Amino acid sequence: MGTYNAKPADVNAKWYIVDLAGQNLGRSATKIAMMLMGKHKPTYTPHVDTGDYVVAINAEKVALTGKKLDDKKYYSHTGWVGGLVEKSARELLETNPTMVLQYAVKGMLPKSKLGRQMLSKLKIHAGPAPEHGYAAQKPEKLTF
Repeated sequence: MGTYNAKPADVNAKWYIVDLAGQNLGRSATKIAMMLMGKHKPTYTPHVDTGDYVVAINAEKVALTGKKLDDKKYYSHTGWVGGLVEKSARELLETNPTMVLQYAVKGMLPKSKLGRQMLSKLKIHAGPAPEHGYAAQKPEKLTF
C-alpha cells in the first residue's frame, strides 16, 4: 500500500460562505487559509491545490482586538525615491476593507504559484453578498 497523492483531476472543490461580522481578523484568516489550502480534507496533498472556494462577506465589520486598529501598519511603495506609503488598519478598513482580510490570508498561504492560485479562490465582499452572485454554486454556510 502506497501513499496517496491527489491529482488535479481528482479534486472536487466546494463553495463556502463566511460571515465576518464581529469575528476576529486573525482567527478568521487562519480558518479561511486552511479551507483554501484543503488541509481540512483527508486527500490533502502539498503540491496540489485541493482546497475549496470561500466567499467572505461583511469584511468591513471584522474585529481587531487591543490597539491593533491604530498600531498595525500596512506598507506599500510607489517605486519612486521616498515613496513609502504607510497606512494604519483603521485607515485601510475605511478606504478598502477587503484588503485587510486579503493581506492576512495571503500571509498564511504558500509563497509560490500554488499560493497565488489558492488566493484567487477567495472572494471578499465588504458588505453582504450580492443577490445573484453565488446562487449557482450553492455555497454552504461556514461558522467558526
